[in-house]
Amino acid sequence: MSQIRPTLIAAMTCLFLGLLHTPPVRSEDPQVFEFDSYKDIVELFDQLGYTEAAWDEGLREVNRVYLQNMPSRWRQKHSSDVEIKMKKELFLRTLAPLVLRSNELIMEERAQLLAMLEAGQSDDPWLRALAEKYRVAKPEDPALDRQQLDELLHRVDLVPNSLALAQTIEESGWGTSRFADEGNAMFGQWAWGEDAIKPEQQRSGKGNYGIRAFDSPQDSVNGYMLNINSHPAYADLRNKRVAIRGEGRVPTGPELTDTLLKYSERGQHYVDTLNSIMRVNKLVEIDEAHLVDPVILLVPVGEGAD
Repeated sequence: MSQIRPTLIAAMTCLFLGLLHTPPVRSEDPQVFEFDSYKDIVELFDQLGYTEAAWDEGLREVNRVYLQNMPSRWRQKHSSDVEIKMKKELFLRTLAPLVLRSNELIMEERAQLLAMLEAGQSDDPWLRALAEKYRVAKPEDPALDRQQLDELLHRVDLVPNSLALAQTIEESGWGTSRFADEGNAMFGQWAWGEDAIKPEQQRSGKGNYGIRAFDSPQDSVNGYMLNINSHPAYADLRNKRVAIRGEGRVPTGPELTDTLLKYSERGQHYVDTLNSIMRVNKLVEIDEAHLVDPVILLVPVGEGAD
């Protein structure tokens, strides 16, 4: 079985985890777990107690195990070798930490945003950069006004874990799509230009489009979250989320699926599919989950690691 080893390259780790600001204090340095088979990951999860049995007993802890790259062998070999139940469980347990981590980063941004708004620090450079990141302001715009600050608070908020996981299941085919294999693209986000992964057949009239590639699955999840939280097409989702927050509740995945009619050309059929995925795989339970240490980076090695 592959072994866990500590890494001394803290800067590389911070970059991988997307920590653009001061990282939370950890009791120990992140560790690296190299694996050359899905069986290694299964054994690691068993050692950590990150199992279906623990989940069924009501434990809602998700270990901070962060996959660095989607290995091509998953699509080309292993996904067809394992039984469907194991395939689903392994995919969900590997992707769930990335979704929770992305939401954790968003909520750290939200906490800092709320603190600055309460202190009246609307001219702070960090706040300005956040507004540009979430497409509330452009670099050439004047100082942020009250309406922009309110809109920013509406955008910097979590996307339910269950909804994100349902979409990555549907968009990546449980991680078996060519786009997930070649570019860690877990959500089928469109892009234009030579750097995009071209589909086998481009639709006429859409231009030189493709699927956006990412350096890691975590980057893909972060990109999806930002897309949901900033693109005009998903304003309905954000508005409904604000309404649910106003009731003193945290939104769940099933409550927001009907706002995603524009995510796919399939419209209502796409929404129905997401609801079915959440129901069949009991994903709504993941909305109650939280991350626990230690931090372990999952690094594929050997044949088919790329």
